This record gives sequence, C-alpha cells and structure tokens, in this order.
Amino acid sequence: MPRYVAYGEMRVDYALMEGTNGNLFPLRRSLSTRLLVLTVAFVMLSEVLIYVPSIARFRQSYLDERLAQAHLATLAMLAAPNNEVNDELEREMLFRVGARAIILKRPASRFLMLSDDMPARIDVTFDMRDPMPMELLMHTFDALVQPDDRLMRIIGEVSGATSTTVEVILPEAPLREAMFDFSWRILTLSIIISLFTAGLVYLSLSWLMVRPMARLTESMMRFRQRPEDASRIVQPSDRQDEIGQAQRELAVMQSALRDSLRQKTHLAALGTAVSKINHDLRNILAVAQLVSDRFVDSADPEVRRITPRLLSSIDRATSLCARTLKFGRADEPAPEKTRFALRPLIDEVALAVGGTGDDHTTWTNDIADDVEVFADHDQLFRVFLNLGRNAVQAAGPEVLIRVVCEPCEEGLAIDVIDNGPGLPEAAKQHLFEPFTGSARAGGTGLGLVIVKDLISAHGGTVDVRSTGPEGTVFRVILPA
Repeated sequence: MPRYVAYGEMRVDYALMEGTNGNLFPLRRSLSTRLLVLTVAFVMLSEVLIYVPSIARFRQSYLDERLAQAHLATLAMLAAPNNEVNDELEREMLFRVGARAIILKRPASRFLMLSDDMPARIDVTFDMRDPMPMELLMHTFDALVQPDDRLMRIIGEVSGATSTTVEVILPEAPLREAMFDFSWRILTLSIIISLFTAGLVYLSLSWLMVRPMARLTESMMRFRQRPEDASRIVQPSDRQDEIGQAQRELAVMQSALRDSLRQKTHLAALGTAVSKINHDLRNILAVAQLVSDRFVDSADPEVRRITPRLLSSIDRATSLCARTLKFGRADEPAPEKTRFALRPLIDEVALAVGGTGDDHTTWTNDIADDVEVFADHDQLFRVFLNLGRNAVQAAGPEVLIRVVCEPCEEGLAIDVIDNGPGLPEAAKQHLFEPFTGSARAGGTGLGLVIVKDLISAHGGTVDVRSTGPEGTVFRVILPA
C-alpha cells in the first residue's frame, strides 16, 4: 500500500519520493551521482584540450629526432674516405633513421648522401625550419586521418651550420603508428586521472555537502509530518559555512512556525470557548440593562447623573460581545467615521478604567477642548480603553496616567503615558502578537492586538515611543 502523509490540502506519496530501493533519492537521480558524472566529463574535456597541443608537439619531436639522426648519418659519411661507405653500412644507417633517402644541402652544392632506391614521387613536404602553430595542428590531424602510406620530405636546418639544411625522405606510416600509440597512452592516463579525481570530488562533496543537505531535507520532511513536535526541529551543527547557516536558519524557521501553530491552536480554542459563553453573557448583560433602566427614575441626583454612562457602557459591552466572534474570524467591521471632540472620549475612558482619583489611580487628560478627530467613536474608545487598562495593570500602587496630543506630519499623535516599570525585553519583541506580547504573567496580549487592528483599519499606526523604569509611552497616530 502506498504511504501518504497529509499536509493541508496536499498528500505526499513517500514511496514515489524515496524510489524503489527505499532511499530518499535513488542513485541515478542523486546529487552525488550527477557530481561524479560531471567531474568525469570536465576532466575528460580538460584532457582533450591538453591532448591537441600534446599530439602536435609529439609529431614535431618525432620529426626533429629524425632530422637529428639524419644529420649524424651525414657526418659519418663526410668522415669516411672519399665520402663513401659500403652498401651494408649505408642500409644500416638508413634503417636507423627510418628514411628512404638523406640529402645534405650546402650554400654552393646539394649532395645525395644516402639513398635506398630513391623514390620517383614524394607525396608531401614539411618544412620544419619555421613552422606556424596552426600549420602544425593541421598537419598533425591530417596525418592521423590519412588512409594512404604517404612519402614525406622533411626539411630542417643543421644546428651550428649556417645555411646548411638536411632533407629526409621517409614514409608516414611509422609516424602515424607512433601517434596512435601516444594517443592511446594519453586516453588511458586521462581515464585514470578523471576517475581518480572524480572519486575524490565525489567523496569530499558527499561528506561536506550532499550528506548535510540530505539531512536537512530529511529534517524538513519529518517536521512537515508533525510540526508540533519539538524533537523534529533540526539540530544545527557548529559549521560556519553556508551549510551551517542554512541549518541555523532552518531551525529558527521551524521554531517560529511551531510557535505560530501553537498560537493559532490557542486562538482556535479561545474562539470555541467564547462561542460557548457568548449566548449566556449576552443574556446577563440584557438583565443588567433592564435593571439599569430603573435608575433613570431614581430620586437620587447622583444616580441620575451616572445612569446614562452606565447604560452607555452596558450597550457598548453588549455590542462588543456580539462582535467577539467576528474578531476570531478576522471580520472586524469597517470604521464608521464621524467627527467628534477627543477630550470627552478620553474622559469617558478614564471613568471606565477607574481614573477618577479613586483606587489610587490618577488620570490626567491634557487634550484641549477644540481638538477633534475623524474616526469611529466606539472603536477609538476600545483603543484607549485597552491602553488604559494595560497601564493600570503595569503600574505600581500609585497609578499615574496622562494623555496628551500634538499635530504631526501624518496627522494627530496621541500619547498615553504611564508611570509603570517599563516593558520587559521579551514583551517588546512580540508586543503586538497574541499570547506572546503580554507584559504580565497570565496575560494573553490580545488587548494590544485589538488596538493595532483597529488603528490600522483607520489608516493609522501605534507603537511604543519609549519604555523604561520611568514609565512607558504608547503613541497612536491618526491620519489627518
């Protein structure tokens, strides 16, 4: 049966990926095999480039050697009485040179020094006195492909003698046989060198690159099967090269992905829990609203004064409860913007947070009466309510919260300042992430996530302007 692993909407058939032999990559498709074949091919190509001038040089050396032997034979002739030797010695000298005839040419004369049946026709003549490189290459390969046994005349200068040349007439067949023998030796040596080099390259690259990459691939496949398992995160080595960097980056990516999946799991669990209590909570708020309606007819003037704010808070809580599940579906409604004064909204937030001087909380609203914003009133209330509650929870026994604003390039900058101990380093790194950006134990970090989402929907930004032992400043920027 084929083995499948499900991942999202994708199914992976591991039998196809591993091949019939059970390995991760079959030998015929592995990187090591390709490196081996490429190394052999490149070494052989290099040997071919070396062979071309080598065979040309071999031919030239062969002919130069025959010219030198012919010159020695002419010296023996000149040393003999009357410049003559017997027929047996003449044939022996021609055999040693491998020539049919040897001619010594001086400035004023031309002597046929040695000859064994002087041929009537010479097929090709090569002048070795000043050969051109391209001519040498052409003559070399022409000699290799000639089917006939041609007779060659080789002309060369005598070393140390001015204007004296030696001409040698000899068959081309021995030269061709020597060239083929030299070519086979080069080919054999090239194959040995290429296989030896390819083997060394194969072993070194397999050890340094292929095996680590195979482990990386195996780790990714194992992690894909169970990304929630921390033991399947790759363990980086101490290597400082690109492979080591890839291992470390993969470990960081797998850890981040695992944390992200855990966050999404928590959000899903939170959404399930909220959906269960949402109905009962709305019923409780409805009862509270009915009871609060009776406070309107109270004879106590203080009760009548705070009743509208109480009813407004209950209505806002009911509306927020109805939209809770929409946040879990990332379906926050678009802002319904109106123009309103900012200072009364901040006072309303202070009353909801408890910043009226009671409970050791002091809320200072330094926003001028004429400052207006164009935004969604309820959503902006939620923004500063979350910022205010975070400040109260983070501050010490005596909570001091101050709200100021000033115009900026982007529009209007609103600062919420507290006297808390500052944000810890772990919270600053994940400040606007759910379940990781909370500055206190047991917190979820959802408040700042809501703040960021609402302000982003308005086209603005929110960030930490400063934080430390003297307090924290959150800055909200609303577009003009």
